[in-house]
Amino acid sequence: RGVFHEDTRQTWGRADKGGNSDAVREKLAGDVQHIYSTAVAFAAVKSNCSVVRWGNARFGGDCSSVQQQLEKVAVIEAAMTCFFATKADGSVVIWGGPACFQPSQATQRALKSGIS
Repeated sequence: RGVFHEDTRQTWGRADKGGNSDAVREKLAGDVQHIYSTAVAFAAVKSNCSVVRWGNARFGGDCSSVQQQLEKVAVIEAAMTCFFATKADGSVVIWGGPACFQPSQATQRALKSGIS
């Protein structure tokens, strides 16, 4: 598993487990607010509510299929192989491993309106 040191913005460990963040190093400079991790990937939320991710592409390091949706992200939660980004409007974007799924439109509406 890779390790991210918040003060120095450096990673180390196996590259296939998030230990190499060279490709996103410039994006990690400055205004990173929070870092989240699956078992083998990382996601950082910046102060402008954008998301920077790296690590094992199959388990969260690649969010290209949902990249357009990852704007105005309020918070991210992480599971073993998936990331769950909650946006400012209450919608949820999920990416990561093969067991991850996108919520249906009905589930998205329920999440936005609040579930009790």
